[in-house]
Amino acid sequence: MKTNTGEKSISVRLEQLHPFENHPFRVVEDDALRQLAESIKENGVLTPCIVRPSPYGDGYELLSGHRRVAACRLIGRKTIPAIVRDLDDDSAIILMVDANQQRENLLPSEKAFAYRMKLEAMKRKAGRPQNNLRQVDTDLIGIRSDDQMAKNMDESSRTIQRYIRLTYLEENLLRMVDEGRIAFGPAVELSFLKHDEQCMLLETIITEEATPSCSQAQTLKKLSQDGKLDMDTILGILSEQKGNQVDRLKLREDRLMEYFPTGTTPRQMEKTIFRLLEEWRKYQNMPEK
Repeated sequence: MKTNTGEKSISVRLEQLHPFENHPFRVVEDDALRQLAESIKENGVLTPCIVRPSPYGDGYELLSGHRRVAACRLIGRKTIPAIVRDLDDDSAIILMVDANQQRENLLPSEKAFAYRMKLEAMKRKAGRPQNNLRQVDTDLIGIRSDDQMAKNMDESSRTIQRYIRLTYLEENLLRMVDEGRIAFGPAVELSFLKHDEQCMLLETIITEEATPSCSQAQTLKKLSQDGKLDMDTILGILSEQKGNQVDRLKLREDRLMEYFPTGTTPRQMEKTIFRLLEEWRKYQNMPEK
């Protein structure tokens, strides 16, 4: 069925759908996805996904509805309702980011690469700036692209730029940000380190089991800019005790997941751990406190 706007509503086979190139959003098979799959099984797909004809001439590129498609695959469904839009690459990127940015629990890395993709697409669509404007940051009417982008998002232009800085982090450091092992503020500062410096930092983090605070990250950044950052300096900074630091027990979720079935929630893991600890205490004949 064709609409007045030139869009086309169809039922598309899942095998015809291809992921958008460099798509930054992930789909995890968790309880929420399984619940969505059950809802689709009972009620069908209530909101069509959005696709565009594949530029390679076969099938469609998926722009919006990745979780719905994954849920359909989970229950063995073969088709999904879709709205087809004929979009150029930059328009497709902007739609894809806008459609997915409202998802809950987006990882910092997902936001970072999505914001970077959208900002670069907006700059290309704005065209070549006037001579008196900054070419990389401003559009034809003199509004910075990040300011224009912030108007339609629940983020300030400064926050958008800080997220984009995360795309310059070494892959394993960025994974630590996603896992919550490195806080957002320090991560932004660390993104200014050269790649080899980030690799040295990563090695030190692993061996010392310590991550930099925001002030330590700022120190690392300043030393890098002055050309004075080496392995010994990094080790010395990370060996310093952070303000109000106390020795705390930390259980990494990625390590814990090695001992639990896929899909186990943090709450279920906690209950199992304490049940096993209770059995261990009884085995050791330890008195209750």
